[in-house]
Amino acid sequence: MTTDTLPSDPKLLMRSIIQRIATGPDLSKDISRTEAHLGTKAIIDNMIDPVQVGIYFIALRMKRETMDENRGVLDAVLDTTLRVTAEVDEVVDIGDPYDGYTRCLPAAPFLGPLLAELGVHVVSHGLDKVGPKFGVTVRHVLEAAGVPVDLTPVEAAARLSDPALGWAQSNPGMHKLIPLRTQMIKRQVLTTVEVLSKPIAGKKLTHFVTGYVHKPYPPVYADLARVAGFDTACIVRGVEGGVIPSLRQTGKYFHYHDRGEEIEASIDPVALGIDQPVRAVPLPGSVAGEAGEDEIVAAIDIKATARAAAEAGILALKGDKGATYDSLVLAGSIVLHHVGKAASVADAAAQIRAVLDSGRAVARVK
Repeated sequence: MTTDTLPSDPKLLMRSIIQRIATGPDLSKDISRTEAHLGTKAIIDNMIDPVQVGIYFIALRMKRETMDENRGVLDAVLDTTLRVTAEVDEVVDIGDPYDGYTRCLPAAPFLGPLLAELGVHVVSHGLDKVGPKFGVTVRHVLEAAGVPVDLTPVEAAARLSDPALGWAQSNPGMHKLIPLRTQMIKRQVLTTVEVLSKPIAGKKLTHFVTGYVHKPYPPVYADLARVAGFDTACIVRGVEGGVIPSLRQTGKYFHYHDRGEEIEASIDPVALGIDQPVRAVPLPGSVAGEAGEDEIVAAIDIKATARAAAEAGILALKGDKGATYDSLVLAGSIVLHHVGKAASVADAAAQIRAVLDSGRAVARVK
């Protein structure tokens, strides 16, 4: 179906799309980038019946989304997200998983104040809670640390530009889809593209940093990062899909600059002086449950876990050695080297440790 033959009525367009994508494993057909764009935008604009919304996202997932379909969904997210340019030359957009963590304490929320001390402006964004994991998110941890989190992109950009702060947290749209996404249970394409919403850009460069678990995702994220207009991207194979690799084995990440082709790189924690028996910061016994609701949703106390992560993060920023400290060294080194602030990952690690050991960055958590 060509663009000029698409139904102008969003409801008719969605009917046409569902008729083609939801016809079984052998007969389902792909849709164009434009159709995915307009169909998803109609959903975000609350113009489509919730039953059809569920069918749309699950049918795309069942037949497997094409690159054009991914691009079209991202186009819709970018269309409907309030985006601003901060009064700083460069911004590092850290796209940690919107559905959070359930098996470890997240350390990534504290990359913002840490890197700001080295002249790197970091923005993080996300939702309060969303499936499929409904885990502890960046928002939960920063809120527990006393950081304002209910900021519009405009407010967050102003905070990012403040030289006494240098980093920000923002919650872009799509909140109204959370109840429906909860009912759908399974991961949908929105889970992939929402981290690329790019609410805050730099005046000269905007860098994208995100994580992944499954092998097919690096080229998908790299392609979508170019579509979103990110000048560089760094896609880390991280614990629970976050931006921090395993602390106890050689990790990998993919990166591109100037919107070029992505290149694979490796990082060895031992070579950076990290000697940890754990993959990530373990959950304290007070928050870990015996069993979860299912194999994805763990039984953890979200508020207690967020408080524990906040306490561990503050201690690490004060120079307290441990798994959180090492997590910040590992991930911070990748980012610092990626954005050109260090000649090598080893040099970056030395800079990160100097800041952590000084305790200076903790003053930025406010």
